[in-house]
Amino acid sequence: MATKKKAPAKKKAPAKKKAPAKKKPFDKKFLDAQKTLLLEERGRYVRSAESLRAEADALIEGREPGDVQFDEEGGEGDTLAVERERDLALSAHAQAAVEEIDQALDRLKAGTYGICVVSGKRIPKERLRAIPWAAERVEYKTGGFLRR
Repeated sequence: MATKKKAPAKKKAPAKKKAPAKKKPFDKKFLDAQKTLLLEERGRYVRSAESLRAEADALIEGREPGDVQFDEEGGEGDTLAVERERDLALSAHAQAAVEEIDQALDRLKAGTYGICVVSGKRIPKERLRAIPWAAERVEYKTGGFLRR
């Protein structure tokens, strides 16, 4: 009688370990609140930029090229031009803030919101609550550390 040989037992493949889930720097509740803040601030800055631009444009309506106004007291000409330049500068500042907010919204979508763009370290919640569009930790924004 022939003896049947047992087939060698199949070895089980070692169980694959799941890579630890990459922990996001902030929870969904905080990120949702920040998104709301960013959108509100964006709206304010857009309205401000448009309003200041309109004021600047209104200052030159009806003036002929070369018209100059002189201040009665100081003789320092063209107060309207100075006011217009101020309004345009403030409008440009507001527009720059809108661009920073848009970048923060992009970081939210990409999952990198709250991570310093210089160091890769987490930006403290307190800073993000104060300036929701902050892209850098304070020490990098103020130049306290060398930028690499």
